[in-house]
Amino acid sequence: MIDFPLGTIPEHWEATTLGEICRRGGGGIQTGPFGSQLHASDYVPDGIPSIMPVNIGENRILRNGIACITEEDAERLAQHRVKEGDIIYSRRGDVERRALICKNEAGWLCGTGCLKVRLGFGVVDPSFASYQLGHPAVRQWIVRHAVGATMPNLNTGIMNAVPFALPPLPEQKAIAQILGTLDDKIELNRRMNATLERMARALFKNYFPYSIMDKLPEGWTVFPLSKKIEILSGGTPQTTEPLYWGGDIFWYSVKDAPVDADIWVIQTEKTITQKGIDNSATKILPENTTIISARGTVGKLALTGIPMAINQSCYGIRGINGYGQYFTYFRLQEAVSDLQQRTHGTVFDTITRQTFETLDCVFPPQKLAQTFDKTVKPLLNKIRSNLFESYILAIIRDIVLSQLLNRKLHNLIDEE
Repeated sequence: MIDFPLGTIPEHWEATTLGEICRRGGGGIQTGPFGSQLHASDYVPDGIPSIMPVNIGENRILRNGIACITEEDAERLAQHRVKEGDIIYSRRGDVERRALICKNEAGWLCGTGCLKVRLGFGVVDPSFASYQLGHPAVRQWIVRHAVGATMPNLNTGIMNAVPFALPPLPEQKAIAQILGTLDDKIELNRRMNATLERMARALFKNYFPYSIMDKLPEGWTVFPLSKKIEILSGGTPQTTEPLYWGGDIFWYSVKDAPVDADIWVIQTEKTITQKGIDNSATKILPENTTIISARGTVGKLALTGIPMAINQSCYGIRGINGYGQYFTYFRLQEAVSDLQQRTHGTVFDTITRQTFETLDCVFPPQKLAQTFDKTVKPLLNKIRSNLFESYILAIIRDIVLSQLLNRKLHNLIDEE
């Protein structure tokens, strides 16, 4: 048996590197175009999608709001166009997240700020490769080796050196098929959540169709947003104090914001201890609290699916005076663009407590808002339930992957 960062792998498997398998397959690892090759003025409303770091989800491309370039620019940058089976990384920031390019995304552009892994042919199955690159041990290796004191950065040298366990191709395909059944259910949950979120938004618009420009029915009023919400601040425990970190309390920052239509946040990258709570400005928010990012990337929303703390770049928002938490979430969702227009700050866009005082919103009678909360509750609870199920399935997938890579579930492969 061979010692390997992923564990002990079978002797007939090869301990190699990502760069080596790309070379053997006739592929390679390449950064996207530099900013000097593709300017902000080059983007168009419709055209060839250009994948940016913000479009990289968990093993998939996030298509909502993706930027586009002209066919002419895409041809000019043809060496950066992606093929089915390529794997795309962000070169900076959240460097461990990757996306496997599917058939419908072939021909898109690996955009500025991204890095393209082209595996080539005949050496490694792309799905198997992407699953292995998503293994927690590999993700941690990538983060450890990324360069940069304040923000991690990837380059082709780092990605070429990523350790890779290479089984025979039939075993790769069998492993990918086993893991794919779990991912299929996760994807089904994601699509169901998108449908449920659209239904919830439609209900909100149907219940509350008025704006401050309309003549309002009796009982409807206009108030500053701040009059109907409680604003809760966050904070960061001292980062150099180990007793404050790694506890059982989830600690939310903007990078934990839900993607797509998931709405809820049920886990966070970092956790803190009760001592961390006691020795910082942050407090534990109850379930169903809306979190809004207030500095830098302003206006990202989430509902707390479990109690958690937040950092100082966010606010927790609770409905008061008879207005429920689901109504509050969707009212804030409607107000995000207006809040973003009221940001200030010389370095980072920022919204403050005073920003909420400047924004007038329409508020319905309390009973109608409470009826909405009761109506939408089953939809939102189902979204949260699907998220918990997908979270557990992802854990199972990683455990199964570890076992398969260590040949402890070899009977499953042999049966294939």
